[in-house]
Amino acid sequence: MDNPHKNNPMHGVKLVQILEELEAHYGWDELDKRIRINCFNNNPSIKSCLKFLRRTPWARTKVEALYLELLKSN
Repeated sequence: MDNPHKNNPMHGVKLVQILEELEAHYGWDELDKRIRINCFNNNPSIKSCLKFLRRTPWARTKVEALYLELLKSN
């Protein structure tokens, strides 16, 4: 059988994993510079960012795009 998700790097990756990798690679300050959203600037934490990103599709899209850029550069 053909796996339709084999070329999708986002398949099976949870939002918490994305945030943890981005935070480990860039840190909160750099994330705030790259994507201007308050959860990266005002008392940042994985939990608060998850809550915000799950409720805000435009911000989640930007975070996922940055994650894909990170994957391409590695």
